[in-house]
Amino acid sequence: MGTVFSFDVRASDPGPCVAEAVAWLHHVDEVFSTYRPDSAVSRLARGEITLAGCPEEVADVLRLCESVALVSHGYFTLHPGGRLDPSALVKGWAVERASAILREAGASDHCVNGGGDIRLSGSPAPGRSWRVGVAHPLRPGELAAVVSATDLAVATSGTAERGTHVVDPHTGRPATGLASVTVVGPDLTLADAYATSAFAMGSAARDWVEGLHGYEAFAVTPSGATWHTSGFHPRVTA
Repeated sequence: MGTVFSFDVRASDPGPCVAEAVAWLHHVDEVFSTYRPDSAVSRLARGEITLAGCPEEVADVLRLCESVALVSHGYFTLHPGGRLDPSALVKGWAVERASAILREAGASDHCVNGGGDIRLSGSPAPGRSWRVGVAHPLRPGELAAVVSATDLAVATSGTAERGTHVVDPHTGRPATGLASVTVVGPDLTLADAYATSAFAMGSAARDWVEGLHGYEAFAVTPSGATWHTSGFHPRVTA
């Protein structure tokens, strides 16, 4: 998927379940990667196979993408740049399932990080919370905020790592209304997709996220100002 994944598992013998989770992520890459010409999604985009010829999870992911496109008033799209690409949802979806694999194996205390999209489960130690730093998109090496939580999904869309890369589907031009936006909630599949949607929306994102049940947001504007929705309470460092 063109990014790095990491695991922090607080268990006596995490090896077997981590190996299963890693195998799952490799499977997702084989099916969904737009970097691999032989992946099911790449072949589907070229018209070489139909949806019926793809692994069944492709249809599931495409349905989720269509649902988010509807909820986001079209700011989330399955076809950025006119080409089939579910990457803005599939990474969070893959990490969410990897986290579930660990929990089902009894390793409930863990953090899975997929290119900055993070699923927290349990706690790092009794009485402690996981701490997630939100990179400042305008000040390399600095944090804009720190999120402390136990069971939570944290997803960020912004310019810190990849520059301007999210396109507003309504205009076809790069989205420039925000420098970054972080969305938190119970499920990383949706948090990831909602973060991309919110970034594409720009200034309209705050009111939109306020209307989402169970999800909150923190954003940095191009001027360096910050805002957050009413239920989001990070330790803001900016």
